[in-house]
Amino acid sequence: MSSEGEGVKVAVRVRPFNQRERDRGSVCIIEMDRTQTKITNPDPQPGEDPKTFAFDYSYWSHDGFHDDDGVLVADNDKYATQRRVFEDLGQGVLDNAFEGYNCSLFAYGQTGSGKSYSMVGYGKNRGIVPISCDELFQAIERASGDVKYEITFSMLEIYNEQVRDLLTKDNPKGGLAVRQNPKLGLFYVENQKKVAVGSYKEIERRMDEGTANRTVASTQMNATSSRAHTVVTITFDQIMKKDGNETKKSSSINLVDLAGSERADSTGATGDRLKEGANINKSLSALGNVISALADLSMGKKKVLVPYRGSILTKLLMNALGGNSKTIMIAALSPADINYDETLSTLRYADRAKKIKNKAVVNENPMDKLIRELREENERLKASLTGGVVLTQEKGMSQEDVDKMRKQMEDEIRAQLLANQNDLAGMDWDEKLKEARQEEKTSMKETKLKEKQKNVPHLVNLNEDPMLSGVIVHGLSKDKVTLIGRKDADPKPNIILTGLSIQKEHASLSLSDGEVVIKPGSQGAKTKVNGTPLTGERKLEHNDRILFGSNHLYIFQNPLKPTSPEGTPETIDWDFAQKELAENSGFSTLQSGLTKDQQKAQEQVLELLPMIGEVNAVSEELNKYRHFELILISGATQDDKDKGTRVMVRVTNLLNKNVWMWERGQFINRRYMIQELYQQFVDGDDSYLTIEKEKDPFYDPPQDYLIGSSNAFLQSLSYALDFDDKLTITDHKGQEEGGLYVVVSPCNAKGKPLPEEENFVEDPSELIGQAYHVKVTVKSADIDNSRFTNGLYVQYKFLNESELTTTPVIKGTLRPDFNHQRIISIPSMSQEHLDFFDNSSISFKVYGVQIDSAPDASVKKLTTKELKEMDTQILVAKKPLARRSTAMSIHDTQQRAELHTLQGKYNRLERKERRIQEICKEWSAKPKKEQDFDGLMRAVNAVAFSSGNKLRNKVRLVTQVLQAQKYVQEKQRPSIDGDSYSIYSFEMPPDSRIIAEPTEGPIKEEDEHDTPKSSANGKKMKTTATTNGTSKPKSAPSGQKQADAGADNGKSSKVCVLM
Repeated sequence: MSSEGEGVKVAVRVRPFNQRERDRGSVCIIEMDRTQTKITNPDPQPGEDPKTFAFDYSYWSHDGFHDDDGVLVADNDKYATQRRVFEDLGQGVLDNAFEGYNCSLFAYGQTGSGKSYSMVGYGKNRGIVPISCDELFQAIERASGDVKYEITFSMLEIYNEQVRDLLTKDNPKGGLAVRQNPKLGLFYVENQKKVAVGSYKEIERRMDEGTANRTVASTQMNATSSRAHTVVTITFDQIMKKDGNETKKSSSINLVDLAGSERADSTGATGDRLKEGANINKSLSALGNVISALADLSMGKKKVLVPYRGSILTKLLMNALGGNSKTIMIAALSPADINYDETLSTLRYADRAKKIKNKAVVNENPMDKLIRELREENERLKASLTGGVVLTQEKGMSQEDVDKMRKQMEDEIRAQLLANQNDLAGMDWDEKLKEARQEEKTSMKETKLKEKQKNVPHLVNLNEDPMLSGVIVHGLSKDKVTLIGRKDADPKPNIILTGLSIQKEHASLSLSDGEVVIKPGSQGAKTKVNGTPLTGERKLEHNDRILFGSNHLYIFQNPLKPTSPEGTPETIDWDFAQKELAENSGFSTLQSGLTKDQQKAQEQVLELLPMIGEVNAVSEELNKYRHFELILISGATQDDKDKGTRVMVRVTNLLNKNVWMWERGQFINRRYMIQELYQQFVDGDDSYLTIEKEKDPFYDPPQDYLIGSSNAFLQSLSYALDFDDKLTITDHKGQEEGGLYVVVSPCNAKGKPLPEEENFVEDPSELIGQAYHVKVTVKSADIDNSRFTNGLYVQYKFLNESELTTTPVIKGTLRPDFNHQRIISIPSMSQEHLDFFDNSSISFKVYGVQIDSAPDASVKKLTTKELKEMDTQILVAKKPLARRSTAMSIHDTQQRAELHTLQGKYNRLERKERRIQEICKEWSAKPKKEQDFDGLMRAVNAVAFSSGNKLRNKVRLVTQVLQAQKYVQEKQRPSIDGDSYSIYSFEMPPDSRIIAEPTEGPIKEEDEHDTPKSSANGKKMKTTATTNGTSKPKSAPSGQKQADAGADNGKSSKVCVLM
């Protein structure tokens, strides 16, 4: 091969929609054209185009196929079948192996994107790994007889930075050690089992064995299978004779199914103080760093350090990624719009990987040379141990550091000696094959027993990974009670379960006359049947779902009475069981009629519910005094109302009742760290007892807690009316937590209140273009929960403000007087402001200060489980409180705001009515001679047609007109031809009337102030006129007639005032 090296081949493959995506009407965001892949953002920014990537292969497996007796068959040339993927990728791996090259094939992508389908396949649709193994042995059978082929198989899993050998049931606590070969510099797994295989069927059985061990381990250890890396290694040796000497051509084939590649930032974990602490994300992050460094090296960058030591995964894949190997990566893509961010991240990852160049060489050496070198190295290593490892004590190193380093080096030498001895022993491959086949006889008996058990009533496991479902089968004995529990129970259970919330005597199953009855084995044993807690005896039906503890999920199948209850689906999978559990926990799983945000929230609920049960069980077992609860935060209670429902986890300290709200991503991150802690507990490692508080995933420092919120709707501001009310404070569940007294009122620029009668407007559009000032007053609060005496404060935003306004913190009381005031000035009102007043609200969020207070001594004596049971009893004993949902509470508040505005209008009409009654009474009380009917009508009209400040100005203007008319009539001035004079013209609306005679002074309305204001409608202009309309002035009577005519025809008129 060339000195520049050969690039890593990269392929991408898009799968069909799964059932959940079809139910929610997902849109495909992936397009493919030959080697190009295009992804389209479902919510594009202005001017954003689809992103295009080019790879060695782009496989379209989204549609264009049909099912032919369980085999997916292509309908057109575009669809990529399993066979086609193998011929492009797997066949190349085999060809390189026969030539003596090391080969590696990686599958990368988020959980559920189809990695395992491409690598292993399901049912009759075999993936790359089984097809490659089958084709390998077929090629061997076709080969000439002068070459001897020796194949060994190994299978391991890396989970949480621990290595588990999947070909054995017994793994050491903490996993297998990873060592480095001092001569080659490569890393290897110490004491990993490598099995000689002589046929494809033997490999298939070993893979089934590994899958079964993986299933049991993941269930018992509470592990998440989607977060584990699976590595299958096939060592393929070809021994041939050349010139009378034996030569071995060796190839190591690594087939790697990587863990789900969900990005930490996509889950929201970026804000967690311990986000870097979870080993679960460590290996994929380290792999990304290695790929980036190798890509930089391949592009000619100098002095690039490749961080292989960043994780167990990158250590073991050192040779495959950047050394002597021909490497292929297949990236699995989800087609659904909801997964856009993760799919784009996968494409970028793959695009980076294709820049890597490796320099693979043929591994061919004489057999006697290999044996000689191994023996020589062993002698050298023995000499090092006998003479003692010599170390130079460098500056700054203590004697303790030197001794520690010497011991570490001695351990490495002993491990290498053992590895070399195993390699020498492995030279006799035929003996190893004989041993492996003898061992296999035992496992074949277990397989036959498993198949036999399916003919009687039995339990079969369900797992989130479809590859691990149906692997474990527990048959029931006729006319005998089958006990379920832990291995330390007495008598020993027939079905032994290990893990969270499993009791010694957990449950029992009785089979009689073809019917099975289940009942709890002890008080407090957690078992659910079809999502409902098991409280007593219950007859099981065919295909019932049973959850033992927190994570042992089974389907009961009864071939003796194979009729399922009505409504049971034909296929029961993990998703169906989780939906059932969610529905019985009070969460709806219906898809129809849901918005995109609601569907996303529903998926997150289904994802988190089993995790919540799991961490609560760990909290009980480790006595961490924490309780976790899934909650939904309505979009109406958030600052950004368009965000939709948020799924969060409420964490409660059972000792002092402090509460935290964790984002989904933060909880998922902590859950993996909690799993690490639990693994230490399972392994008998007591270090979990002395973990530093700051590193404990159950711990967070006290944070101010959102007690609840109140919403002040602002319709009244559109009419220049005050909003003055005591609002209900409701929490995320809609439960009342107290009251908040707030006032939102129009004011002047200095914050002084405006007289309502002067400033009331009937048409809010009159405010557009005017300056407007609002005073927000948070007066006081009443809080029901006595826990929040350490401090209370309120935060809020007005309109589109970026910063929150915070009131002072008031301590030592549950009835704080905030007396907070703030003036908000709007320089010029717009329609946007009116829309905000009419349709939106100010959300006042009430916070309580929490401190890390010490619990009562009596409480500390109780366990986590006892405290939870006590809290449950207290809740049941309390009378149910009248609760309203958050949505209903907000609706009520909005109605109250509208009622407040209508009440303001009604109060004005009521005051007018009282004033008119008073005028009528005053008129009636006068002597008949003084009862001036015209004057009465003028006074009544002035009150009846008033509309606040606007009307007062109109009345004054009309009064001035009439006074001016009277003045002209009294003076009886002669014609003033040629002389100019001033005229002020005012627009009159059609519903206004001209008062026939002037009054002695301006008409006052009740509570009216004398401060003059300009009319909102009146336009004042000064002109010069003459008597003939163009060169002559009009006489006063003519002006009177003009005004009357305008008033009579119902059109707006101009009133001319002579000055």
